[in-house]
Amino acid sequence: MKAIVRQLPLVAAALGGAALLAYALWPRPVEVDVVRVTRGPLQVVVEEDGKTRVKERYIVSAPLTGQLTRIELEAGDTIEAEKTVLATIQPTDPALLDARLRAESEARVKSAESATQQAEARSAAAREAHGLADHQYQRAKGLSLTNAISKELLDAAEHQERIAAETLRAAVFALQVAKYELDLAKSAFVRTRPITDVESDQTRLEIRSPISGRVLRVLQESAAVVTPGKSLLEVGNTQELEMEIDVLSADAAQIQSGARVILQHWGGEVPLKGRVRLVEPSGFTKISALGVEEQRVNVIADFDEPPERLRSLGDAFRVEAAIVIWEIDDTLQLPAGALFRSGSEWAVFVNKNGRAELRAVSSGRSNGRMTQILQGLSEGETVVAFPSDQVRSGVSLKEK
Repeated sequence: MKAIVRQLPLVAAALGGAALLAYALWPRPVEVDVVRVTRGPLQVVVEEDGKTRVKERYIVSAPLTGQLTRIELEAGDTIEAEKTVLATIQPTDPALLDARLRAESEARVKSAESATQQAEARSAAAREAHGLADHQYQRAKGLSLTNAISKELLDAAEHQERIAAETLRAAVFALQVAKYELDLAKSAFVRTRPITDVESDQTRLEIRSPISGRVLRVLQESAAVVTPGKSLLEVGNTQELEMEIDVLSADAAQIQSGARVILQHWGGEVPLKGRVRLVEPSGFTKISALGVEEQRVNVIADFDEPPERLRSLGDAFRVEAAIVIWEIDDTLQLPAGALFRSGSEWAVFVNKNGRAELRAVSSGRSNGRMTQILQGLSEGETVVAFPSDQVRSGVSLKEK
């Protein structure tokens, strides 16, 4: 009996060790995050950055060569169609003459002066000849009244008078031509001169605004000599804006004309709405921030908002756009992180009475955050979110 009593502590210690070992090896519940299967609306969107732009912008350019006066308008100024003067072009100054050109011009002036003097002498001689012919004709007319001369002599005098008159006219025209040529030769030496108000109105060209709106950019502010086609200003109506959103070509293939567009983080508190008007038929290559070459396509959308809500927006403002490519008002859905691949099917771990139950599901559309559930789950069931490798079918679960 005493021997048994002496062995009791050893037995107790052995039993305690066995109990501790059993407790250590006993499977513990896995702590997991859980989510519930819910019903509600679901949207699938394409989210990309874009920018606003004026629907109709105009580049106002110089129609002819001339001296552009300084443009006083600034970006943001209001303009009115056919009334606001955008720019004024005046005639340019003559070109400078080098030594050779000046000598040639001086020689032309001297030649023109000599020709003018010669034309004046011929004109004076023709005037004298015409005076004499006219005097003889008048005298012959008087003698013919008394039959003192024959009809043939009267006709000859009249003929001579007409020839002298035409010769005088030709000499006068030649003198005018010589004077014009002299003025033309002297014009090579003309420099700038003050222009009167009347001349200014006749020689300057005022370019007026083609539309009512605002000045977007002043491309040539300072006075300068401009040539035809030189861009001066860019104007447009900032009340008529649209959106330009570039998306991946794979996403563009899913976007339809008329799709809803939601603008977040544009600067206002309430999101703006719009509609896709056009998916451009031609794409372009763009290098992403990570250096990846991407094929992208521009999507053009119109604002579906009253003009007063767009007053704070302007041309080329950045916007964050969400283009809705699919949506449903009521469907069964689950956070996308709860689903994983099990073989060739999608599956989830359902928290069934505190234990994990592997269940295959049929999924539909997903927006990256929520996934549509077509079969396999019911509303209100609890599912393990982001299951780790410790979660297996039949494992005891403990919600965090």
